[in-house]
Amino acid sequence: MIDGQLVKGHGTANDFVLLHDPNGEHALDPAGVRALADRHTGIGGDGVIRVIRSATLGEEAGDVAHDGGAEWFMDYRNADGSIAEMCGNGVRVFAHYLRTYDLVQSQSFAVGTRAGIKHVTVIPDPLGGDEPWYKVDMGKWQLPGGGEAFDATVETPGVRVARPGLTVDMGNPHTVVALAHAEELEAAKLHEPPHVEPEPPAGTNVEYIVIEPDNDPTTGTLRMRVHERGVGETHACGTGACASALAAYVWAGRGPQAPTTWTVHQPGGAVRIDITGETVALSGPAVITYEVTPRDLPVL
Repeated sequence: MIDGQLVKGHGTANDFVLLHDPNGEHALDPAGVRALADRHTGIGGDGVIRVIRSATLGEEAGDVAHDGGAEWFMDYRNADGSIAEMCGNGVRVFAHYLRTYDLVQSQSFAVGTRAGIKHVTVIPDPLGGDEPWYKVDMGKWQLPGGGEAFDATVETPGVRVARPGLTVDMGNPHTVVALAHAEELEAAKLHEPPHVEPEPPAGTNVEYIVIEPDNDPTTGTLRMRVHERGVGETHACGTGACASALAAYVWAGRGPQAPTTWTVHQPGGAVRIDITGETVALSGPAVITYEVTPRDLPVL
């Protein structure tokens, strides 16, 4: 892989442009990110990921640069050029990139992010597919509202009345809203931003879910759509899938009767969420689709 090479990849149709920049020679400014992410004049993607060594990024990588646990850092930007702390689908695609281009050889390895080090393991597809999945230890989750079932109100175009929501911190902010049935989920117009009260100071990703019947009491199934801050509606959101499963777990009482393994169906595909106490893991596929030789893109 040559310095400055661009690659397109996706995780459950949440797509990204990856820039190979191990030595930090290609600074990503917001205009350059927007140029790469533009689906008409650039390459197109829900976000842009710079593949850079943690040590090269230095202080911007925070503690990750000092503890030596992760050689590679996922420098992630939303499509509008804003910096995001974490992206669950992005970290799987990043991990797949590292293995595809022999930057790591192990089946288990660490990835640096602005939300801390994430440990990744290659696993068989639990849904029976032929391609490997990537399981990411997403670390601790938090309920900033203090454990209440609901701590926000969300107004959504296409949904007749405002609905209660639950704030979940996955290293980035989420607000999860439960809807009554699939038709209501389909009716939500997520190309327009929802209005959340109280308004989060740094914005929030908003997930809409419908919990479905599951024959196994130890597992749960739900369907999800998402409006991502700085992007709009996307086909999938990894941290959003985690937040959605955690909200469903909280609403089920968090006791022995509450499922701790969830399959989350999104427009772009399914992922699996495993809840263990105060930590959560995300498992799902990742694909590298093609390499790009760019011309006249301002980021380069």
